Amino acid sequence: MKRTMINKLSNYINEEVKIEGWIHRIRTLKSISFFIIRDRAGLVQCVVDNKIIESIEVKLESVVSIIGKVNESNNKLNSYEVQVKSIEIISSCKEELPIEINKEELNINLDTMLDNRVLSLRHERINSIFKIQNLIVSGFREYLTHEGFTEIFTPKLVSQGAEGGSDIFEVKYFENKAYLATSPQFYKQMMVAAGFERVFEVAHVYRAEEHNTNRHLNEYVSMDLEVGFIDNEEDLMDIEENLLKFVIQKIENEGRYYLNLLNVELPNINNSIPRMKLSEAIEILKKEYNKTELEGDLDPEAEKLICKYAKEKLGSEFIFLTNYPRKKRPMYTMPCGENETHSFDLLFRGIEITTGGQRIHEYEALIENIKYKGLDPNNYESYTEVFKYGVPKHGGLAIGLERITSKMLGLKNVREATLITRDRTRLIP
Repeated sequence: MKRTMINKLSNYINEEVKIEGWIHRIRTLKSISFFIIRDRAGLVQCVVDNKIIESIEVKLESVVSIIGKVNESNNKLNSYEVQVKSIEIISSCKEELPIEINKEELNINLDTMLDNRVLSLRHERINSIFKIQNLIVSGFREYLTHEGFTEIFTPKLVSQGAEGGSDIFEVKYFENKAYLATSPQFYKQMMVAAGFERVFEVAHVYRAEEHNTNRHLNEYVSMDLEVGFIDNEEDLMDIEENLLKFVIQKIENEGRYYLNLLNVELPNINNSIPRMKLSEAIEILKKEYNKTELEGDLDPEAEKLICKYAKEKLGSEFIFLTNYPRKKRPMYTMPCGENETHSFDLLFRGIEITTGGQRIHEYEALIENIKYKGLDPNNYESYTEVFKYGVPKHGGLAIGLERITSKMLGLKNVREATLITRDRTRLIP
């Protein structure tokens, strides 16, 4: 008999079906037992005559195959239940569970959750985080594909870090040194120059940064895009604004079940996201919140405060900050005057989730800016060579997937929105 998913059982009232999944909960009475069975689609109550299970050992989280009849019922889970005719143990649970998955709330600390990551993901609410995350990624892909973007797949073993910094992981590459990519930046630009014009990638990136905070990871998923033939960074902010509206609507349409489980309210972008120069934001922070120590960038507290200001004064949970200082941006960022750049960050609910901007498209200007950043242009020849052969005005951005997921869902730590965490101390599972 072919397996039936739990969420399809309402189509088989008074019919015999086979369901397979995990034993989520057991309640035993004198002559019958009630099993709650869980598969990827949901939960269902099964009624079992105790004679059927008297010769087998039944434990929570064992994997079972059940054949039974679907009957109408009035229970907490569904308007139906399964009257069990036979049960087979496919794989029994061998040891006592280190965490209680069948509780409505998984009341454990973060380290215990991550130490038992596979088991914790069986919990419906924890699992729902990644169902929402999947909708974010699929919405990102869907919107950009519709807008004429091509998805690309770029190397993660590179000869130089795209950001020009020292926080990169070194790996042995046969007789040479290589590094794990901190960004697909160079390759995105190359593909614009190659004639694709509009490209995107969803992939892991690696940062060998020593910090170990609730907002940082050493391996995370970056959702990148790059666009040719722009006027300036305003075009990029327009694209991201429309992209976010699309993604939020997709989650609302397709993820309502998971949002209800998590008791989450999605942000609204009813009007345009406010855009403000970084220098203006710093002045507001000094005046409104007495943040007098800021110079050329925001610290985590300042990010929270400017988001508070945007929500209370501008009616938006998002805010674009623009014109970051030249000394704070990578070598490929288009200068704006002597000290600023055509760049931006997008902040959301107290944290930066996007960095973007216009790139330098002329060879001589790129070489000059590489030198301005104190770097040797000879180390970047395979990248800069492309700019000798005609490159359009272009720019792009990167969205941290785990960060935007955690902020959309109101999670306290970015690790909660990370399937398998890699941070300063965690290399397993």
